[in-house]
Order: sequence, then C-alpha cells, then structure tokens
Amino acid sequence: MIKKPLLLTMTFTMFAFCPLVRAQDQEPNIDSIIQAVRTSMQADRDTLVTASMNLSNKDSAVFWPIYRQFQYERSKVEDRRVAVIKEYTQKYPNLTDAEAKAMAEQMLQYDSELVALKKKYFKKFSKALPALTVTAFFQLDRRIDLMMDMQVEASLPPLARPQVTPLAIDEAGSPEQ
Repeated sequence: MIKKPLLLTMTFTMFAFCPLVRAQDQEPNIDSIIQAVRTSMQADRDTLVTASMNLSNKDSAVFWPIYRQFQYERSKVEDRRVAVIKEYTQKYPNLTDAEAKAMAEQMLQYDSELVALKKKYFKKFSKALPALTVTAFFQLDRRIDLMMDMQVEASLPPLARPQVTPLAIDEAGSPEQ
C-alpha cells in the first residue's frame, strides 16, 4: 500500500520538474535544461527510495553503497537516451524516416542495456540483502521509472505522419483541380 508521504512526494515530483522540461521551447541552452531535469529527477528518485524502503541500519549500510554504484552506471546508460531525446527535440517536426528508424533502434538498445544493468545489480543486491528487500527495491524502482518516463514522454511532441490533404473527387469520379 502506498503511504501518504510517498504519494505526496510522487505528486510533488511530477509537478516540480514538469515546468523545467517544458521550458526547453523557451530556453536556448537545452543542455543546461536537460542537466537540471536529470539532477532533479535523481534527487526525487533518491527521496522516494529513502522514504519507501524503511531499511534497518544494518541493511542501510549495505544498500546505499550498492545503490549509488547502480545509479552511477545507470546515468551512463541514460546518457544515450538523453542524446536521442535531444536529437528528437531538435529535429522535430522535420524528422525523416531514416532518422526516426535510427532513433527507435537507439531507444531499443537503451532499453536492452538498462535491463542488463538491472539484472547485474539485482544479483549484487541479492548477495548482500534479503530477497524481500531487493524485490521491494526493484518494484519501487520500476514504479519510479514508469512515473518519470510518463513525465518525460508527456513533455515531448508525439511523432505523427504528415497530414496529406486528399484530392476532392467530383461526381464523375475525376479529381477536382
């Protein structure tokens, strides 16, 4: 069951960084905006994990060093995702089929690398902590990922095919000019 402080923190998180993501249309330096959003998202993630895990002192001493390593490696994997998002925002709405395909392939590669990283750290956490603690962390991590992904995706314009105006057909079945 989600506790009230966690729900409040998650709600605050959603509203706190949305303006930063949307500011990319107005701000000339997209790199500084991306960095600010990433920093905010990581702080929010850490806050949610801290509030939700309720670790004993013994488990906490083991958990946090592994968690910090995991987040460091995760940030390196996420650099590739950020690069794709940045490219998308710069090329939208004039994205070619080839560019769209390349970006989709890069995002699939990112997804694969993130899953591999999570498997690696699931093993590391499992060697040091009880299975219920590890499973609870990865369940929470998944929920945070979903929440943050929805926020990022909601700030991006949807990719759509260009609208082609159909030719009007007259009663004889010929296209009108």
